Amino acid sequence: MIALVTGGGGFLGSAIVKALLEKGDTVRTIQRGNYPFLKELGAETIQGDLTKLDDINVAASGCDVIFHVAAKAGVWGDYDDYYQANVIATKNVLEACRINKVKYLVYTSTPSVVFDGHDEEGINETAPYVKNFFNAYQKTKAEAEQLVINANSNNLKTVSLRPHLIWGPADPHLVPRVINRAKSGRLKLVDNNKKIDSCYIDNAVQAHLLAASKLGDNAVCAGKVYFISNDEPIRLIDLVDKILVAAKISFVVKTIPANIAYIIGFILEKIYTLLNIKSEPILTRFVAKQLSTSHWFDLTAAKQDLGYQALVSIDEGMKHLEESLAFDTTQ
Repeated sequence: MIALVTGGGGFLGSAIVKALLEKGDTVRTIQRGNYPFLKELGAETIQGDLTKLDDINVAASGCDVIFHVAAKAGVWGDYDDYYQANVIATKNVLEACRINKVKYLVYTSTPSVVFDGHDEEGINETAPYVKNFFNAYQKTKAEAEQLVINANSNNLKTVSLRPHLIWGPADPHLVPRVINRAKSGRLKLVDNNKKIDSCYIDNAVQAHLLAASKLGDNAVCAGKVYFISNDEPIRLIDLVDKILVAAKISFVVKTIPANIAYIIGFILEKIYTLLNIKSEPILTRFVAKQLSTSHWFDLTAAKQDLGYQALVSIDEGMKHLEESLAFDTTQ
């Protein structure tokens, strides 16, 4: 199989690249930056811009499957930046699939597209999209996901995955943020006992490879979306504590009331908007709601249609994380 991975230099993208190479596939990547380690792994790399159809069209030539992982994530920023990176880029990927007769597309979405600020306890893929989005990321990822769903056809089989809170060794998002804030004494969580799902990196990768393998004639997963996680809901404060233990950091996590967190997020958003501050506020309404609500999902569909089952438990993943942090002098 010849596979193209968009965003191959990122956390999830590079892990998918490694897994594909390990099973003997020919792998090509496209991303804005230059990542020499991808070439060292054995991937063909293209430095390009997904908002330019010509770039993705060249990258997609001769490919059997595309893993569209690249996206602009975050909870703050100009809407047009998110629209270009998430919607226009996805339109171009789909058009490149059509031009190059690519058969399969696996799209990396997010559970955020259905998060309306309330508890999500055992919800499944029938949950509706949000009507009033908190931020540009939610809105543009929802639009992109719908583009992928609607593009499914006999000529191009598509499937969308919604992994939740991916973490593990080399994680550039959750793990370093927790560690850095703990070291600075600024680590605070909302005071509650709400449970959340998370997804160890190897499990997220496995889901993507399974999805690609299931796309074919009469594929039951074609045109559908699936929640992906470790299927081990735990309190966020417990997940954070496990990360700190893995990092060998002794820190008592401080908490604040949910309503206070929301008010702070609201005020910060107003201030940042008024002063046109581009950097991300330490807290937003979306983050406050995320921290104060449950997020765990029914994985029945993924198990039945994809054969998905988390291979690495949270505790096993934490052991791998601890080992990686022990050799990481930057943490």
